[in-house]
Amino acid sequence: MAVSSSLILSPLHFNFIANNKDINKNLSFLSANPLIFNISSKPTNINKGSSIVLCSYKSGSGLTAEDKRVLRERYGFDPNEYISEAKNERIKERKKQGKGKEVVAEEEAKVHRTTHKLLQVLGGKAKRKKLLSPKGMDVRPMMEVVKGAAFDILQAADGCPASLRPGRWLDLYSGTGSVGIEAISRGCSEAHFVEMDPWVVSNVLRPNLEWTGFLDASVIHPVRVETFLEQADRFAGNGSFDYISVTPPYTQVDYGMLMSQISKSPIVGENTFIVVEYPLRTDMLDSCGCLVKIKDRRFGRTHLAIYGPKWAEKKRKSDKTLQNTT
Repeated sequence: MAVSSSLILSPLHFNFIANNKDINKNLSFLSANPLIFNISSKPTNINKGSSIVLCSYKSGSGLTAEDKRVLRERYGFDPNEYISEAKNERIKERKKQGKGKEVVAEEEAKVHRTTHKLLQVLGGKAKRKKLLSPKGMDVRPMMEVVKGAAFDILQAADGCPASLRPGRWLDLYSGTGSVGIEAISRGCSEAHFVEMDPWVVSNVLRPNLEWTGFLDASVIHPVRVETFLEQADRFAGNGSFDYISVTPPYTQVDYGMLMSQISKSPIVGENTFIVVEYPLRTDMLDSCGCLVKIKDRRFGRTHLAIYGPKWAEKKRKSDKTLQNTT
């Protein structure tokens, strides 16, 4: 076996001896501690023909992450495995010290998030203006076909097919703000956006409001929806809203509890309309407080329920009867 005489310094100081059959095991140990090492070989009296591997590494300033990556790759190991394991170990250690939440938040903050312009305003003053949305599935905007249908139903139910009546719109789980922006574009005088993700607020929601020119007609509440509903008087004031949109992440909410909390909140008045987007195989009640369900439509795996005052339901039934007679 050839002798390597070059010395390369690396962290710690460690020596061990192994026979040929143990080389793989020793290299596995070294892979868990990716440090540059010196290998030499010479005969041993224990077993003729065997080789001795001497590894020595001294205490020092250590290797860079790139050096460790190159070394692992050189010896046939996954260069990324050590990095992910080391990161997990750091998180576990910090959690033991009571700093787990801060570490997890710090690690998540390092994930690079980007945006693209796939959404647009469908009607009104800002029609066809493109809106930012995050790439990936961390924010799931309402589909445009669902959004268009929701506003068409609202305008017809409210007695003004061309636009919404002036009023206040509350966009819960607003994300990109596309629903509330659509409401202002179609005639609402004011919109409140409830979104708890600070990155989405600063990089998506606020830029969309600035781009459409609706920032002055908007109020952003960077809090959890549950918190907003519990303290609605403090956050919103001025009584109930004219329109409320509810577009939560499907798997992260209990629709029964959410709708119960909304129905008991002062944000709902006798003439309020509520738009709820919900997934397949979810049971939605026929009423929400003093409001009744006036429409329930399906769009593939997505359902759209609209609650409103009783007079809107009577108007819809009378319009339907008139259409049938003609």
